[in-house]
Amino acid sequence: MQAFVLTLLFAAALLASLSVKFWLATRQMRHVVTHRGAVPSAFTSTITLAAHQRAADYTLAKGRFGLLSMAVSAAVLLGWTLLGGIEQLNQWLLAGVQPRFGNMAYQLALLTCFAIISAVLDLPFELYSTFRIEQRFGFNRMTWKLYLADAAKGALVTVLIGLPVAALMLWIMGAAGSLWWLWAWGAWMAFNLLILVLYPTVIAPLFNTFEPLADESLKVRVQALMQRCGFAAKGLFVMDGSKRSAHANAYFTGFGAAKRVVFFDTLLNKLTPGEVEAVLAHELGHFKHKHVLKRMGSMFALSLAGFALLGWLSAQPWFFAGLGVRPSIAAPDDALALLLFLLAIPVFAFFVSPLFAQLSRKHEFQADAYACQQSSGNDLAAALLKLHEDNASTLTPDPLYVRFYYSHPPASERLAALARSPSTQPA
Repeated sequence: MQAFVLTLLFAAALLASLSVKFWLATRQMRHVVTHRGAVPSAFTSTITLAAHQRAADYTLAKGRFGLLSMAVSAAVLLGWTLLGGIEQLNQWLLAGVQPRFGNMAYQLALLTCFAIISAVLDLPFELYSTFRIEQRFGFNRMTWKLYLADAAKGALVTVLIGLPVAALMLWIMGAAGSLWWLWAWGAWMAFNLLILVLYPTVIAPLFNTFEPLADESLKVRVQALMQRCGFAAKGLFVMDGSKRSAHANAYFTGFGAAKRVVFFDTLLNKLTPGEVEAVLAHELGHFKHKHVLKRMGSMFALSLAGFALLGWLSAQPWFFAGLGVRPSIAAPDDALALLLFLLAIPVFAFFVSPLFAQLSRKHEFQADAYACQQSSGNDLAAALLKLHEDNASTLTPDPLYVRFYYSHPPASERLAALARSPSTQPA
């Protein structure tokens, strides 16, 4: 009975989430089409009609493609679970791998085969997005040679890091008793903290080249800003983001003393020094308001709750049966439980995602306000407009779509808030 209830709940949640996603996506596209013909009055002096329509067309192209990918993703998820995909894969590996190579090899094979099949199913969508949509709108700089090199490096990193971590988790699940989930959570948190330290110097350089910031005047300006803000970084670097995409960005990476500031070369090519300083001041605002620590704390708390829930569900036979899988008798079910949990939880978590998006937008407003205190609000507003135009971000998103999905406030709301700042004065 419990298995049947879970099956109904999962199917209902999957259908409901897919319906809401389709409804929101079609609302967004209709809203963008309706406003495609004219630049919003607040932007008529800064954004051309051609740029506005390009952003609308880019949004519509991604939206239409998103409808297809959402439908296929839901069908694939249904196929893996209630239609027996994981069950068939598991039975095949139980018969072919477990008797010869043992329980750990069987469980790692299950996770690996699932990951490979999922990647193959996702590949056509990834390729179409990169080489058709992004290419059509002038954003893609990726060559096939670079794409294949990235894929090979990504697979190598996954094997060298992902498999040992998976093996550790499976070993803890099988050896640490009823409170295994607490030990597994501790190991997972330690791994995440280690990655924060290693990523900037070990992993990221495998994919991109990082050069010290060569512009001395900009370096002096940025260092003065960081000194005013009480922020210390190990270095200022420029990343060759242009070899993959025309999109621009800047970010902080690392943890503790290993923090570094990274600018995309595309960002430095598009913004003035004052605008770069304002964008960096915005990022520093996140640190000043402890948004990064708060998000890490939230991640730690949510992951602890997730591990605890997995610890309970993995001991319930109805959890497996309700998602289309027969628990194994001759082998541990830990990898099965982990897979099913990772597939099912996002379906239910979708309905609370607007709360996290709202919190993120609140943090962005706070970071903007801090940037106006430490730099020029006019420069920040100008940088936001340039980035919106260069990234073909629509200026007329559907308000409900924004409330549900947007982690950053739309341009109209951000610029209106900036206009109220004392440091944002008419030019």
